[in-house]
Amino acid sequence: MSIDLSQQTGALRRQADVCVIGAGAAGITTARRLLAAGHQVLLLESGGLDYERETADLNAGRNVGQTYYDLDDARLRFFGGTTAIWGGRCATLDPIDLQRRDWVAGSGWPLSWDELQDYYGQARGIFEIGDEPASAEALSAHGVPLPGFDRSELHMPVWNFDPRFNRFTFDACQDLRDHPRCEIITHASVTRIVTRDGAISRIEAKALAGAHLHVEARAFVLAAGGIENARLLLASNIGNERDQVGRNFMEHPHARGGRIVDARAWPLLKAFGRRHRIGGHDMAALITPSADLQRREGLLNSSLTIVGRQPARASQFWGMRAYGSLKHDMSPTRSGRRMWMMTKKAATWAQRHVDPLRPWLLHKAGKLEIALLVRAEQAPNPDSRVRLTKERDALGVPRVALDWRLSAIDKHSVTGLVDGLGRELKRLGMGRVERADWLDEPGELWRNDPLISSHAIGGYHHMGTTRMATDPRQGVVDADGRVHGQANLYVVGSSTFPTSSWANPTLTIAALALRTADRLSVALNRPVAQPEPVRVPGLAKAS
Repeated sequence: MSIDLSQQTGALRRQADVCVIGAGAAGITTARRLLAAGHQVLLLESGGLDYERETADLNAGRNVGQTYYDLDDARLRFFGGTTAIWGGRCATLDPIDLQRRDWVAGSGWPLSWDELQDYYGQARGIFEIGDEPASAEALSAHGVPLPGFDRSELHMPVWNFDPRFNRFTFDACQDLRDHPRCEIITHASVTRIVTRDGAISRIEAKALAGAHLHVEARAFVLAAGGIENARLLLASNIGNERDQVGRNFMEHPHARGGRIVDARAWPLLKAFGRRHRIGGHDMAALITPSADLQRREGLLNSSLTIVGRQPARASQFWGMRAYGSLKHDMSPTRSGRRMWMMTKKAATWAQRHVDPLRPWLLHKAGKLEIALLVRAEQAPNPDSRVRLTKERDALGVPRVALDWRLSAIDKHSVTGLVDGLGRELKRLGMGRVERADWLDEPGELWRNDPLISSHAIGGYHHMGTTRMATDPRQGVVDADGRVHGQANLYVVGSSTFPTSSWANPTLTIAALALRTADRLSVALNRPVAQPEPVRVPGLAKAS
């Protein structure tokens, strides 16, 4: 069942086995897993069923570091979350991403690759992307002209694409709405988390219309996103005894890495500049440094793709301006999202059936260059953080300031990847790479380029602010997603990622949500330990 807190009056009270805070991909996946394990679940969503300007304003905050998107528009606050407008890219991390890398401070995940692989297999079913990960070998076997890169230099991972744009919307969650052990409450914005004796005793939530909600549960799961998870913990002064909450904010920053001149443009654009449909699934290849190259040169696991783009500082084509305006200026209401998705589907169809002819012809005409679109890994940086401000939102919760900061290794890793591609293309006789000029500017740490991507700054991926660590001095949650020092509070989502890799986070978010739900279910089913009886010396045991 579901109710709308904004339609209620006074104060409501609820009890449940588990209260999940946030109905995006992480929260919905967690709720479904817990229901399947037999638990009673209360699922809270701060927004309603569609975009509302007043609710979105609860996201507002200040950017005080690296240039970033306005925070009220950097994530969506309604049922289904930001996946309501996502691009559908699904990818796994690489084994090296979980390892302790001596050249990357703060690296290393407190779980094994084999265990994560198992949950990836289960998460793939959620997104209907096939049982096995896509591979460069599969693309080559179907005629995609991928270059024969030296595997000690470059790796070619592959994206899968979720075929549905609305997988987590309210309409797509009839199973939760009909479940006898699940209750959904919308317009329920958590304003306070109350602790007692090392555990959460209750949470308090409000609707903008004035109604209040008090929830008691055996366990609570924060699934509100990479900024909001940290904000709620900081606002309630929970889990921050060692000043770790909100630190290590990471994105996947975008940039122009350079261009390829004297290029064999057709095979490069055909291989990397479009999606490929194989076995009923959409896939696309990209380029990363091999694990060997990362170790040799101290690189992060950043990525790039080869695309047809206007030169840097050119005047943007009117068609791209219109496309960008449609994407970023239109409110993400149901009708707006429907129009955007229709446009996106039309663009994808045209790309599949027309490209690489269109960019190849424009390249031959001198209108486009063969450009390197970088989607980078960002290293953990404790000074890159979410903090609270003295300003409060309409419900009385402190607003945030995002102090996003990049590091020298982020830029060094792009340079190393671009140079590695240059060596390989030269060896294969496929062109010559010219690095972007900002990579050789010692005083410039990063440069955004609106002509290289419709998301000029980054991927809207908010990671690391409640990072996993075995040692509570190094992170906020343990390997199971439980907040250090709290017996019954868990966190799911990319805020728990210790490092960010190149891979879009949604598939990993789902895999970790399944894993945390399983660990939580075990904890709920574990018998409560009974206190040992007091032994009085010399007193005989009763028969």
